[in-house]
Amino acid sequence: MLEIENIQVFYGPIQALHGVSLKVEEGEIVTIIGSNGAGKTTTLRSITGLVRARSGQIKFCGKNIERRPEESIVAMGISMVPEGRRVFPALTVLENLEIGAYLRRSDREGIERDLKHVYEIFPRLEERKKQLGRTLSGGEQQMLAIARALMSRPKLLMLDEPSMGLATLVVADIFAVVERLNKEGTTILLVEQNAKMALKIADRGYVLRTGEITKEASATDLLNDEAVRRAYLGEGVYASTVTAG
Repeated sequence: MLEIENIQVFYGPIQALHGVSLKVEEGEIVTIIGSNGAGKTTTLRSITGLVRARSGQIKFCGKNIERRPEESIVAMGISMVPEGRRVFPALTVLENLEIGAYLRRSDREGIERDLKHVYEIFPRLEERKKQLGRTLSGGEQQMLAIARALMSRPKLLMLDEPSMGLATLVVADIFAVVERLNKEGTTILLVEQNAKMALKIADRGYVLRTGEITKEASATDLLNDEAVRRAYLGEGVYASTVTAG
């Protein structure tokens, strides 16, 4: 489904990604783990077109997308839930969701069906559909950010640090939703500070270190890898060593 081959990304003179290659097959949950500044968020942003790779290829469903406009990439079926949620604070829950379906705004019937679906996944959003985004709790804002991404009907949903700043019980709910979405047919690419929890729901994982992929394995093998356990899965796995890159 998604193939990244040898991409190089720069911020001015600083090279952020050094020949990153990875694959996400249809139906998988794949996670990227790594320390702060490793390049995890940059990898996601390069897929969505928010950051342009200087070289290398990014293919989605067999088509090159590294030079496509951002809205074209969304229309192809890729959606991202950004780090920090970034809901529109002055818009209502419903208006935030409708923005997620902007590219198919003429399909009112389809949008209504999708609203019912996201309200079924997140009943609290239906209860609060007339509330402004800024009045929601952190957990509710994360639910809204995920629901908004779903309104574009993604084939591939990318999540950047969905557990950041949330209470443990809320995190468990968010991860349960990620698993449910995958079982319903959405492919998932997950960047997550809680590396242990991410690997527990993932099929495969990549370790990213200073802009390079240093290890690729099944999630089970990474959970049992002594070096990975020491670096990312110790007690207090929420430590700064595994925050967003």
